[in-house]
This record gives sequence, C-alpha cells and structure tokens, in this order.
Amino acid sequence: MIPPPRSVLLIKPGSMGDVIHALPVASAIHQAWPDAALTWIADPRWAPLLAGNPAVSRVVHFPRETFRGAVGCLRAARWYAGLGGLRPDVVVDLQGLLRSALIAKGAGGRLVCGLDDAREGAGIFYNRRAATVPDEHAVRRYLRVLPLLGIQIPEQPKFPLPPGLPPPLPAGCVALHPFARGAGKSLSPEAIRTFLREFRALSDAPVVLVGTGVVPDRLPDSVINLVGKTSLDGLVGVLRAASFVVSADSGPSHLAAALGSPLLAIHTWSDPRLVGPCHAGAWIWQGGEIRRQDPGVPPLPEMPFTESAAKETARFVADLLCY
Repeated sequence: MIPPPRSVLLIKPGSMGDVIHALPVASAIHQAWPDAALTWIADPRWAPLLAGNPAVSRVVHFPRETFRGAVGCLRAARWYAGLGGLRPDVVVDLQGLLRSALIAKGAGGRLVCGLDDAREGAGIFYNRRAATVPDEHAVRRYLRVLPLLGIQIPEQPKFPLPPGLPPPLPAGCVALHPFARGAGKSLSPEAIRTFLREFRALSDAPVVLVGTGVVPDRLPDSVINLVGKTSLDGLVGVLRAASFVVSADSGPSHLAAALGSPLLAIHTWSDPRLVGPCHAGAWIWQGGEIRRQDPGVPPLPEMPFTESAAKETARFVADLLCY
C-alpha cells in the first residue's frame, strides 16, 4: 500500500451515469484515507450530484462546451495551464481518454493510475494500470483501480448523493422517465401514452412524468407533467420520493438505482451487464422480458419497446404496487 497521500485528483467529467458509477471509488478512497483532500474534475452539469459528499473536498468544472472552435481552443489551453497548481500526490483517471490523461499530466500528479482499456493513447501517461474484465458492470470496472492504491474493493459499493429538493407531489407517485440519449433508447410517444393509459386503468397511484424531451400530446389528465421543469436537485427529490420508477436506460435510471428507489429500467439495445441498474432489487425490461437485474445473465437479442411492451410493463408495475 502506498503511503497515505495528502491529496487525490479523480478525473471523471463524463455523463450523469459516469459520475454516479464513479461515486463508490471516491467513497472507498475516503474510507482508506480520510485525511486526504480529494478533488473531482467534473462536468458542471453534474456537479450538484457531488454536493455534500464527505469524500469530495473540491469540485473543478471541466467546461467542455466552451472549448469548441478556435476561441474554444484558447480557452482550453488556459484551462489546462491552470491545473498546474493542483499537484496531487495521486491521480485516478476513470475517463480513460486523451483529454483526461492530459488533465492528469497538466495537474502534475506524482502517481497516475487508470484502467488498461483506456483509449486514444491515454495509457502511456499512467504509472499504473488496472486490468479490466470483459462484460463487467461499469461500477465494478471502475473499482478495479483501487488495488493499484493498496485499497481493497468493497463488497457493497456506496453511492452518497444529496437529499434533493422535496417535491410537492402526492404520496405514492410513480415516476416515469422515458427519455435517453442514443437512437432507439427513448420510449416512443405511442409507448408513453399506452403505458400511462394502461396504468391508469389498473391503479390509482399518480404518475409524474420527468426528464428532458418532447412531451407527447393527448396525455391523460391525471398525469403530473414535470418534463423540463425540474433542476437536478429536483429530479433527485422526485426519484427519492417515488414509490416506483420506470425509466429508459439513462442517467436518471442510474440515479434511481444509486438512491435505492424501486426501479424498472428499459433496455432496448444496451447491455444490462455493463450499464444496467447497480441495485440488487431492480428490475429490467430487455429482449421482450421483465426480470430481475443480474449482471451475470447475458442479454437477450435487442428488441424495441413497443406499445405491447408498454402495456405489459404498466400491468407489471400496477401488480407490484398492489403487494
């Protein structure tokens, strides 16, 4: 085990799901080295997820949106140059790309650790590389960096998250998050309407629609439409308060899993072994079937989430809420 460092730099400026999946690494480092100051390089959109985290002493924003074009290149150069004052004893690069490796180099880290499947030549900047395992969930994959630091991989990953804003919603709400990046991952307007109509016919539980996307027309009057109307803190509050969450495979799906909310995640083509809910009690829809999430089970053939699947899912959730 290396001597306890005074400072650690964790680089993970990716998507919402990436940040959530990296939380257990920060928690394990903090548990092993409680006196070390950990700085996290994060996308400013997801920085609120790190608020109040006892493992994180400081968040440095990676403003990727301002780095585009000729002027953006100058901004990027100034930003990278400003990292020299960090001088961390240990750098953990979980992004595994050239830009994240350049962040590690620019920060002047003494010991730089990453994963052996880093891309774009990032690995040449590492002092130590952790061996990855094929078809392993992202959370477990990131945790493999810990033994490089002499830290044992925890049996149960910890996901400290902020409390969020308490939502002004009726008790027992079901949250539906139908949107996701990536072609074919979002629920179609027809599937959304079908789920809402079928669920309403079977249950009196109110449904709140959340996320960022295009709201279908002709929604049932009973639906509480919060699409585009919540902050990230507000979304955390809704997912914490929900009696059940149904979500396309997306950042909010991972957020619900990390919060321990009852969840059914919809996977049309993404592999649940790699990016499914990291929550033993979660359910998934995949390949036309609803089953418990189990990272050890190979996925079924890819299949779109049709109106028929929406009906089946609505019935499944309504039945669960009856017990």
